Amino acid sequence: MGASGYVGGELLRILLFHPKVGVTCATSRRYAGDYLHHVHPNLRGITDLKFMEQKPEDMVDRCDLVFSALPHGSAVKAIPYYVERGMKVIDLSADFRLKNPEDYQKWYGYEHPHPNLIERFVYGLPELHREEIKNSSLVACPGCMAIASILALAPLVKGNIIEKERIVVDVKIGSSGAGVTPSPATHHANRFGVVRPYKPVGHRHTAEIEQELNSIGESKVKVAMSSHAVNMVRGILSTCHTFTLRPLAIPDLWKLYRGSYQKEPFIRLVRDRKGLYKLPDPKIVIGTNYCDVGFEVDEHVNRVVAFSAIDNLVRGAAGTAVQNMNIMLGIDEKTGLESPGLYPV
Repeated sequence: MGASGYVGGELLRILLFHPKVGVTCATSRRYAGDYLHHVHPNLRGITDLKFMEQKPEDMVDRCDLVFSALPHGSAVKAIPYYVERGMKVIDLSADFRLKNPEDYQKWYGYEHPHPNLIERFVYGLPELHREEIKNSSLVACPGCMAIASILALAPLVKGNIIEKERIVVDVKIGSSGAGVTPSPATHHANRFGVVRPYKPVGHRHTAEIEQELNSIGESKVKVAMSSHAVNMVRGILSTCHTFTLRPLAIPDLWKLYRGSYQKEPFIRLVRDRKGLYKLPDPKIVIGTNYCDVGFEVDEHVNRVVAFSAIDNLVRGAAGTAVQNMNIMLGIDEKTGLESPGLYPV
């Protein structure tokens, strides 16, 4: 559902080459009846599928699992129909991410119409919730900035080595993060060449970051988050500033991060002494499901700076959704997602 947006296009790109699944329908109210490649030109010659109207009865008959790439506030209206009919659902909106129904009023400005469903959705971050995802039929995928920030910070919080109520997250994101619908802020003349702070306080993804870090830490976590629009199409760089409870050295951090991520198929630890890209950079992960994580120690003020880089449309959305699908269906979770990024790009 919602297959004509940027995230929908990425889902189609990945799923059409997935060896274990078939795409039976892709919905779009605006483009119903048009070939997919009229909206997603990279799919030309790949499929003859056309967009269709969102007709729940038809989809129930034709599908085993539904991805929803509908906007926030729209997904929550459509998804209950499929849940009631026992279908597997993976939602990429924010409508089922937050576990406290009251948080939707605070962060998204609406009262959640189906609070009873929230607890049935698993937060779809495999590195933290793999077993829950495996045993669930309902998954709510994280927000793109939340994924990057949580993965950068989780080992530090879990290791109980930082001040939990003094975490500063600075996120820079490409223009595709604004979605496919244009606005004055995304108009080329206004968007090109910028490093624009656009949500210096009160960003919605703060709620997810705190929720997930609180679930793994021994004490309450508070996050101060700021975001910037930068001059690229894809990619997120999350730079997280934390302050340690005791002096730490680089070997301590290697031990901590390796202990958390050594067996994770889509996390790469990046802190190199040679080469141009010594720390995570979004340019290197474009088109992939990888999250590159790195770190540095500032002994002057007992600060650890944690970095993570992702493609906001793949690891930040469609790629994680497919990874969750693989886990839910008992498929090797790397299936359909093992590809390096293009370089240079």
